[in-house]
Amino acid sequence: MLIIELAAILLFSKIAGDISVRLGQPAVLGKLLIGIVLGPTVLGIVTNTDVLEEISQIGVILLMFIAGLETDVQEFKRTGKASTYVGVLGIVVPLTAGYLAGIYMELPTLEAVFLGLLLSATSVSISVQALKEMGKLKSKEGTTILGAAVIDDILVIISLAFLMSLAGGDVQLGEVILKKVLFFVVAIGLAWKVVPWVLKKFAPLKVSEAVISAGLIICFSYAFLAEYAGVAGIIGAYIAGVAISLTNYKHEVFEKVETISYSIFVPVFFTSIGVTIEFIGIGDQIWLIVFLSIIAILTKLLGSAVGAKLAGFNWRSSFGIGSGMVSRGEVALIIAAIGLEAALLTEKLFAVIVVVVLITTILTPPMMKLFFQKK
Repeated sequence: MLIIELAAILLFSKIAGDISVRLGQPAVLGKLLIGIVLGPTVLGIVTNTDVLEEISQIGVILLMFIAGLETDVQEFKRTGKASTYVGVLGIVVPLTAGYLAGIYMELPTLEAVFLGLLLSATSVSISVQALKEMGKLKSKEGTTILGAAVIDDILVIISLAFLMSLAGGDVQLGEVILKKVLFFVVAIGLAWKVVPWVLKKFAPLKVSEAVISAGLIICFSYAFLAEYAGVAGIIGAYIAGVAISLTNYKHEVFEKVETISYSIFVPVFFTSIGVTIEFIGIGDQIWLIVFLSIIAILTKLLGSAVGAKLAGFNWRSSFGIGSGMVSRGEVALIIAAIGLEAALLTEKLFAVIVVVVLITTILTPPMMKLFFQKK
C-alpha cells in the first residue's frame, strides 16, 4: 500500500506543482493543495500512516538542511538586527492578540495565554521552498526570515516551558533554558572543529558517495541533538547545513542532497500536510476558524513587517518578510498537541487550531509571491 501511495504522491504533486506555476503561483502551493485532494477528505487515495509521517519528517529536515547549505553566512551576520526585530515583534503581536481572543472566547487566563503562544509559533519550511522558487533564499529578506525563525523558535519554546510550569507540569524553566544554551554552544563548537574533520575523513574512503553520507550523518545528528535539547529538529538541520556551507565540500553535498530530497522526501512532506487534515465534524466551528485564521495571519504579518521596517527595510520587503513568517506548520501542531495533553486545549479547539494552521500554511506561498514579485 505504501509503495502505491508514494507513487501517487510523486505523480500528482509534480503535476499540481506544474499547474500552480502556470497559474502564476509557487509550485509548493499546488503540492499542499493536492495533499488535501489525495487525503481522506476528498479521494482517500493516501492515508496518514506512521511510515508516511516519518518519511515526511525526513523531508522537512532535508529541506531545512538544503536551506542551510545555501545560506550566505556573511549576509546572515549582517541581518542579525533585522532577524531579532522580526522574531521578537512576530511573537509579541500574535501573543497579545491571541490572548485577547482567548479572553473574548471566555477561556480561562492560562488557556488564553496558551492560545496566544500557539499563534506565535512559526515554521518557515514552506517559506523556504517559496523563497527558493523565487530566487530569494540568499537575499537579505530571505536570510532575515531564516534568522528570525531561529529566534522565534527559541523564544516560543522557552515561553511554553514557563507556561507549562505555571500549569503544574513537571517543567524546570532553568533546565529548559540551560539545555538550549548548551545546544547552541555545542552546535557552534561542532561546526567549527568537528564537521570539517568528519568530512575530511570521509572524503578518501573507498566507497561510493562517502562525502554525501557524511553530510547526511551530520544533518540527522544535528536534528536529533536539537530535538533532544527541546529545539525544533528543523533548526538543528538548518545549522548543520550552515556548518557544511563553510567547508570545501559545500557544493558536492548540496548537489547530491538536493537531488535525493526533491526526488522523494520533500514532495512527500508537502503533500502529507494536506493528507493529515480531516474536515469532518468542524462545520459548526466555521466562524471560529475564520476568526482565529484572520488573527493568525494578520498579527504575524503585521508584527513581523513592523519589525523589518524598524530594521530599515522598505514596506514592500517588510511585508514580504512578514508573509514568510505567517505559516505555523508542524511547530504549531506540536505545541497544540502538548496543549491538548496538558488540558490547555479542548479537543474541539484543537481540531479548529489544526485547520487554522493548514490555512496559514496554504496562504503563505501566494502571499510571498504577491509581495516579492517584481514591480
